[in-house]
Amino acid sequence: MAPKTPRVCRNPELVRGIGKYSRSKMYHKKGLWAIKAKHGGQFPRHDPKPKPAAAGEKPPKFYPADDVKKPLINKRKPKPTKLRASITPGTVLIILAGRFKGKRVVFLKQLPSGLLLITGPFKVNGVPLRRVNQSYVIATSTKVDISGVNVEKFDDKYFGKKAEKKKKKGEGEFFEAEKEEKNVLPQEKKDDQKSVDTPLITSIEGVPDLKTYLAARFSLKAGMKPHELVF
Repeated sequence: MAPKTPRVCRNPELVRGIGKYSRSKMYHKKGLWAIKAKHGGQFPRHDPKPKPAAAGEKPPKFYPADDVKKPLINKRKPKPTKLRASITPGTVLIILAGRFKGKRVVFLKQLPSGLLLITGPFKVNGVPLRRVNQSYVIATSTKVDISGVNVEKFDDKYFGKKAEKKKKKGEGEFFEAEKEEKNVLPQEKKDDQKSVDTPLITSIEGVPDLKTYLAARFSLKAGMKPHELVF
């Protein structure tokens, strides 16, 4: 392999950043004066060639000031949530978190979202039809007969909230005290709760002490070890 020839600089540095020849001297050494004189006293300029625009597409008139992030494409296929083997329709569950923490409820079915549809019943312990995550419940060995309960109409859309339009306040209303409107449960949902609770309470009352068991709140007392309890 032939040795590389060392690069010779036209303007060698005396000290770092300071060249041997001045800028006017290098202007004559490079022959820039001849190029300028050949083109009528101006250096030649080459304009870049315009890129061919795609057919039917117009360039945008405005561009965003910041970079617009494009969302990544999710190629994963959603898998249905696997229900625990200890949770079957009619199983009595203990809620571990939330507003009804410690309450015993009856499991009705699993919704398409993976959440559990449960009820107290409402007349027994005050727990209405709700959705809970199976991570926040304890399954017990107690079961209730729910063969007479129809829960086909209940899905995730049933529990969704309707979007409310915000009204603009006038100048007079801005300074007036607004009355707080209480959320009133629609009559349709009250009837649905009653239709589920009626056959459920009938089957609960047929088992001795089951109604009292559901009405009692679960709690740990001094000396109780959770890992040794049998539910």
